[in-house]
Amino acid sequence: MKLIIGLGNPGKTYEHTHHNVGFDTIDVLAAKWGISLNQSKFNGMYGTIHRPEGKVMLLKPLTYMNISGECVGPIMDYFDIDVEDIIVIYDDLDLDKGKLRLRQKGSAGGHNGIKSLIQHLGTQNFNRIRIGISRPPAGMKVSDYVLSRFSKEDQPLMQDAFEKAADACEYALEKPFIDVMNQFN
Repeated sequence: MKLIIGLGNPGKTYEHTHHNVGFDTIDVLAAKWGISLNQSKFNGMYGTIHRPEGKVMLLKPLTYMNISGECVGPIMDYFDIDVEDIIVIYDDLDLDKGKLRLRQKGSAGGHNGIKSLIQHLGTQNFNRIRIGISRPPAGMKVSDYVLSRFSKEDQPLMQDAFEKAADACEYALEKPFIDVMNQFN
């Protein structure tokens, strides 16, 4: 089984914020595939689909961002999912808004959700799709920025990024992740 994880924070307050680009991309995939995330386990909402490439699970950890690993680790153990069969989608302050960067491994780069995943999975070697959100404007705290919503002007750009990230996930079901990186980076 493949597992596609979108990182974010639960609840209406955090919907469509900079920090929730992972959730937004999971929503795009779920709509495209016609599935609901209507199952719950280990403080995460998920849905599964049988595709020609095999069974795929879409997951939104409902822990807060900084402890995402507390959901993902137990889900992977319970469903016996190997680390090479996951893709994690999350926000990146160091990439321009709407840009994608795919990697097979790496440090957390200061992202607390990824720190938690590394801690709970015991490795930095997992596939990831980072979606650029840019740095906050001068004088704005990072914590306030990541929890704010995209401007009306930025929404089409970000929706396009979510669509491209969803396309990359679909491509990864058929091809090695190195090929996906070459196609989408």
